[in-house]
Amino acid sequence: MRKERAKLERGKRKIKVGIVVSAKMNKTAVVEVKTTYPHPFYQKVVRASKKFKAHDEKNECAVGDRVEIMETKPISRDKRWRLVKILGKGNVNVHELPKMKEKKVDTTGEPVTRS
Repeated sequence: MRKERAKLERGKRKIKVGIVVSAKMNKTAVVEVKTTYPHPFYQKVVRASKKFKAHDEKNECAVGDRVEIMETKPISRDKRWRLVKILGKGNVNVHELPKMKEKKVDTTGEPVTRS
């Protein structure tokens, strides 16, 4: 009886789709979910985003992946979502990576130093 009720309640859990923005933690992925809604007074479409920490048991997702997450019982202080499936593998956006300083080199291949 209990298992049947648990299966029925599982259908009521919230499901969201988002993009993985960080997968550096062990068994945890940070998923950004973007939504749009009309402003209550001005009726302009407002874009909003929220980040959720999701449990990734097998550490299988990477940054840029499109994933589906489902609400679950609290796993830790911040984690209340778990990874259901990976909908698509994504490319890492070059513009989002931190800018690396380019080193100047002369014609011989040695780094240029000021003297």
